[in-house]
Amino acid sequence: MTNRVKDLMMLYMDALYPIIYVNHFDFKVVDESIEKIKAHRKVIEYNNGLGIVDFKTKSTMRECDLYNFLKLVKDEGYEHDSIILLKDVHNQLDKPEIISLLKYIAERNLYNENYNATVFIVSSKLCIPDELEDLITVIDMPLPSVSEIKEIITDFAEDLMIDVSDDVVDEIALSFKGLNEFQVRQTLNLAYQDGGFLDTNDKALIFTQKEQLIKKAGLLEMVPVKEQIDNIGGMENLKEWLYKKEKIFSNLDKAIKFGVDVPKGIMIVGMPGCGKSLTAKATAKLFEIPLVRLDVGRLLGKYVGESEENMRRALKLSEAISPCVLWIDEIEKAFAGVGNSGSGNDVTTRLFGQFLTWMQEKENTVFIVATANDISKIPAEFLRKGRFDELFFVDFPNPDERRKILEIHLKKRHKWSKELNIISLVKLTAGYNGADLEAVVKEAIENCFVEGKKQLTTEDLKKAQKNLKSISSTLKDRVEEIRNAVKKLDLKQASKTVNSN
Repeated sequence: MTNRVKDLMMLYMDALYPIIYVNHFDFKVVDESIEKIKAHRKVIEYNNGLGIVDFKTKSTMRECDLYNFLKLVKDEGYEHDSIILLKDVHNQLDKPEIISLLKYIAERNLYNENYNATVFIVSSKLCIPDELEDLITVIDMPLPSVSEIKEIITDFAEDLMIDVSDDVVDEIALSFKGLNEFQVRQTLNLAYQDGGFLDTNDKALIFTQKEQLIKKAGLLEMVPVKEQIDNIGGMENLKEWLYKKEKIFSNLDKAIKFGVDVPKGIMIVGMPGCGKSLTAKATAKLFEIPLVRLDVGRLLGKYVGESEENMRRALKLSEAISPCVLWIDEIEKAFAGVGNSGSGNDVTTRLFGQFLTWMQEKENTVFIVATANDISKIPAEFLRKGRFDELFFVDFPNPDERRKILEIHLKKRHKWSKELNIISLVKLTAGYNGADLEAVVKEAIENCFVEGKKQLTTEDLKKAQKNLKSISSTLKDRVEEIRNAVKKLDLKQASKTVNSN
């Protein structure tokens, strides 16, 4: 715990704040801080699983429930300046009798000069009943800064007499950013046991530990990435832009020291099936950082305030595993109904506001990739400068891009041959998206196998193309709507050559 938090706890106590809620899981860290700030105060500890506990030895002094404990200690503040320390009692705070006793203690601390007792509630779960909301002050445990992480790594290396260069410490510290002190120390122990020394290769181990955080929380989805940026056919402007950002991410510590801003993210708008999701995956692979997907629907809860708390936790979790790519697919659907009336829409609007504020103020290495088909359904506030580094429009592939996409899928399936007349197929596939072109290749290869052919021919591909209609023809009106919406905005073209087909 930082000195700033200790000072804050001391300030709140001296200012007679009656109930201080420390939202943290590590009791030992909190105990160490209370030991330093308690001065002459008597500390009376209650543990939900053990009863009354000796603050120093942690031995059980008496088994009892929370209600009887509070009845027993409610008048301690008259005899001694006291700290009443409650651990893991979050699931009992909504009981009327508990609320009543906590209010009794809080009101005497506020209004009686002869009474001094501060209640500390320590729990990793934040549960505040409405009746106590005005009496409770929440202290969130800040995550260690990069400089504090460097101190932890340096102390760890010195204790084990490991020689670690300053450059390695700088790079590893950035990878650890977002983990708490306990998690940093645990991962350092694991790295030491695994290899006996610390180097930049341990970054993969750090990412593995961060993946555990995702699995345990259940709010985000860790997406495995195999797609290379070379798997994207065309979109040269977009790829050049990503290569530029990759140089920053691969040298993040040096870039920050040089004065370069940490990249915020990108929005990719365009036609369905044209590689937006593929780009999100390829971006994470290019940057060599984890890819996590935020599904807003997964955050929605049935209780008042639960959805907002889930969003707060999800965003905090993305920071904890940073540097990472945070992918929000079809973002126009995720925040559908923003600004409209109705209880469901009200929740979505609040979640949208939460997300916007976080995007604007974030100072972490979470790189956002937002993908959308219909930009007309995205609130204007989301598109203003400062939210994203750049907004790209992905159109249906132009002739050269169609050729590259067909070649990628043929080579992927070991069916590429110089004998194939790909140019003739390109002329037949105007208005086809990447998914359509892949479907043509897949069907042609499947037909060859079923018919017992050993070699794929151009005619096989043309035959498959005739049986597959393009999305631009099946969803003609929808495509036109998307084009009209995009015309109203100044979006950068993902491709170097605008598609005229």
